[in-house]
Amino acid sequence: MFQTTRPLRFGDCDPSGIAYFPSYLNILVGVLEDFFGSIGLPIRQMIDERKISWPTVRLDLTFVSPGYHGDQLDFTLRVRAIGRSSLDLDHEIRVGDRLLWSAKHRVVATSTDTHTSIAWPDDIRAALRQHLEANDAHNPAT
Repeated sequence: MFQTTRPLRFGDCDPSGIAYFPSYLNILVGVLEDFFGSIGLPIRQMIDERKISWPTVRLDLTFVSPGYHGDQLDFTLRVRAIGRSSLDLDHEIRVGDRLLWSAKHRVVATSTDTHTSIAWPDDIRAALRQHLEANDAHNPAT
């Protein structure tokens, strides 16, 4: 699993100081970029040199508790499954022991030249495989 902490800033909240949910998605994109960077795949290198991006194709969010301006959001990202071109992730976002929200997330490896899905290159697949939460999570059909 990958873990990181992000502050909930003034600009991420509505006028009452509660997190504005679209801001969560922007923060989540940054967490995903940091995850890829942590496994040796920084986003600029992926896009500029390797011509690979990983757009979101499915995102299922469940909100449990509000976040407030000044909260320190603890993000946990788990790799649930790796397909031919897909990557299934689970996210939990907490403040301390309090769950704020969770997400099931699918991204797909995509050529930045053709904007079509591509198979994960072997080295990227190997790096991702190191983070699988279950040994049987490989699904070559997706």
